[in-house]
Amino acid sequence: MTTSGPISGLLTDLYELTMAAGYFEAGKAEERATFELTVRRLPARRGFALAAGLAQAVEYLTRVRFVEEDLRYLRSLPQFARAAGDFYERLRRFRFTGDLLAVPEGTPVFAGEPVLTVSAPLIEAQIAETYLLATIGFQTMVATKAARVVQAAGERAVVEFGTRRAHSPQAGVLAGRAAYIGGCTGTSNTLTGRLFGIPVFGTAAHSWVLAFPKEAEAFLRLQRLLGEGTTYIVDTYDTLEGVRQAAALGAPLWGVRLDSGDLGALSRQARAILDGAGLTQAKIMATGDLNEYKIRPLVESGAPIDAFGVGTDLVASADAPTLGVVYKLVELESDGTRRYTAKFSKEKYSYPGAKQVFRYPDHDEIACAWERREGAEALIGPVLVRGEPASPLPDATAARARAAAALAALPGECRRLSAPKSRRVEYSPALKALARESRRRMEGGVR
Repeated sequence: MTTSGPISGLLTDLYELTMAAGYFEAGKAEERATFELTVRRLPARRGFALAAGLAQAVEYLTRVRFVEEDLRYLRSLPQFARAAGDFYERLRRFRFTGDLLAVPEGTPVFAGEPVLTVSAPLIEAQIAETYLLATIGFQTMVATKAARVVQAAGERAVVEFGTRRAHSPQAGVLAGRAAYIGGCTGTSNTLTGRLFGIPVFGTAAHSWVLAFPKEAEAFLRLQRLLGEGTTYIVDTYDTLEGVRQAAALGAPLWGVRLDSGDLGALSRQARAILDGAGLTQAKIMATGDLNEYKIRPLVESGAPIDAFGVGTDLVASADAPTLGVVYKLVELESDGTRRYTAKFSKEKYSYPGAKQVFRYPDHDEIACAWERREGAEALIGPVLVRGEPASPLPDATAARARAAAALAALPGECRRLSAPKSRRVEYSPALKALARESRRRMEGGVR
């Protein structure tokens, strides 16, 4: 993520590697396998999921390697005591040589729809599972949450402020990226800004004010440093007195930040103080454990807040902190013969075969990959072909624009914050027939 070097193939679950060794021993490692990464089901409070993380999936697939230190470690594990020496040689020359197809980042997706498809030698497609699930699942979760927060804020800006509450510093970097795709104006994470060309924003902490004997001195020093970008945090001691101190300094400034208390009432009083000092262009930012459910009533009440900073609830997607993404084998080709695979257990039913998702104005259709439709948008397209980029990926700014347009086109019932309803998703007759035939063959013992 921050270097151009290889990504270790050990960044995966152990069972991916033990299965890889087993495939190699069984002579199946080079069979052509197709896996699909899908959102199995949407969380209760989500009417859609906003796809994100594809850029990091591509980065992984094009850079994953097993270096000598990785191979020595694997040899030391008891699980690999019986693995043949040729298996380590296969890992030594490991490269992703397959195809990757995916929906573009910033695309709303629904339960059961493939987000990406991997078609590669079985050993390559299997080892990739853990990383792909992690990066797509996490960023999609955060992008979806961000889209909801931005919707609640209406025309007011939302800045992602969550790295300090993210599950790791690395997660904070990618959360800032995903939140931007979801519609946030920018992020407080400086590395996210450098890596992905995303606008960065920051104010000052309470520690800045506490570091000076007087609040007025702290404000003056900040103004001398930041000029027109100055944003004063005003609730270290007394919120309204802090606003008065800021107003007394006059221009230049961006505005003030309210970080606690009754944000609706305080914003009105702060607006009056600023306007009374002739600072009608000064802005008010609100922060402090915010989410879409707290922002919406502030906006609906007409509170004069120009921007919101949202941290913990955004990077952790606190009301829906997990996303049920799965990675399932749907096809396997050996000696020119293709076998379609699927799970038929009641709670984890899946459809066989590589698929395409067609988007119509009023519904989606999941179909076999070879099917074609007039009057519908085919969402899944080539990203990597034989391990090489099919075309340059859109950057985060382009993904953000795609998300904004696609979300605006969704029915309101999909986007509402409470009790949303998912889009109608149908399965094509050909796909249903393939599922029936695959089940018949499985139950009849036909191979």
